[in-house]
Amino acid sequence: MSDTARDPLRLGIFMPSVSHMPNISHYKAQPDDWTFDSNRQIAQAAERAGFDFLFPVSRWRTIGGEIDYHGKSLETMTWAASLLAVTSRIQIFSTVHVPVFNPVVAAKMGATLDHIGGGRWGINIVSGWNRAEFDMMGIEMLDHASRYERSEDFITILKGLWTEPPGTFNFSSGHYQVRHGYVMPQPQRRPHPPIVNAGSSPDAREMAARQCDYAFVCPVGIDDATALAADFKARARRHGRDIRVVAMVQPVWGASREDAIAERQRVIDGMDAVAVRNWADGVGLESGSFTAQTLESFSFGAGSLPLLGTATDVADGLADLYARGIDGVLMSYHDYLQDTTRFADEVVPLLRARGVL
Repeated sequence: MSDTARDPLRLGIFMPSVSHMPNISHYKAQPDDWTFDSNRQIAQAAERAGFDFLFPVSRWRTIGGEIDYHGKSLETMTWAASLLAVTSRIQIFSTVHVPVFNPVVAAKMGATLDHIGGGRWGINIVSGWNRAEFDMMGIEMLDHASRYERSEDFITILKGLWTEPPGTFNFSSGHYQVRHGYVMPQPQRRPHPPIVNAGSSPDAREMAARQCDYAFVCPVGIDDATALAADFKARARRHGRDIRVVAMVQPVWGASREDAIAERQRVIDGMDAVAVRNWADGVGLESGSFTAQTLESFSFGAGSLPLLGTATDVADGLADLYARGIDGVLMSYHDYLQDTTRFADEVVPLLRARGVL
């Protein structure tokens, strides 16, 4: 997709497939929205509202803290299968941790999911995340560069199994051996289901530019969103490719900007500092350098960009992100089901009026 012929802004939801999504705080509108029944209701509401995609968190063990952050979680391959079966239009992703899955198995599962959804499934590739999760399984984490080499091999195998004549695909590297790789049926989506990565390091950006269809980013501000979009797209162009850039945001809107700011403050006042530090340690940040301000920014949306104010303010913010090169937004909400419906009623018409949708 070129910048001169862009699609409308794509709307996605960062789903509560884990408990205490999205804020690392005691303040939580719907404590049990992680359940499958709740996820089903949110997915169907998002589809009725015309949203484009749903995206899960994949977790294998708790992050901890007083709130037991992410202590309950739904596995995302089976989660996607169930949601694809009860929806008809919206695209649904699974998140795959590369160290956990054999790529041939992931390719077979993904092709099955794509058939369940009639071409509506996609995959998010995670190279490595929380060391405690992999220690639990006896899996050794590779050094940073090797993780992305392995992930690139993983994606190459997926694409080969999904596109080359069954039984003809062969691959050999220091990480994987595939002999006469066979996946049938292959996915309905052509040339293959969309592939996502959310890494931000130089290694991750280069892998996404070479191999992925979407890069998911966490900008710290509007100007950072501009720089991220430009960087990923420039890298992809150097490889003769296009890539879409999707920003993670958390909109909070009310009758006034003051109402939205007050709601954010309630989240911050309820921050679980232990869970925030555990989460940051898991993504490799140096907890010793945290300031109170940094902890607060993580507690609200776990790093998502806040969009605060009235419905008009939120629409303006989203339109600005789109104008700066962001192709889609992955939104998390304080009250998922209620806010999905509110967003459709109160913000979507404003985005249409701005020519963004």
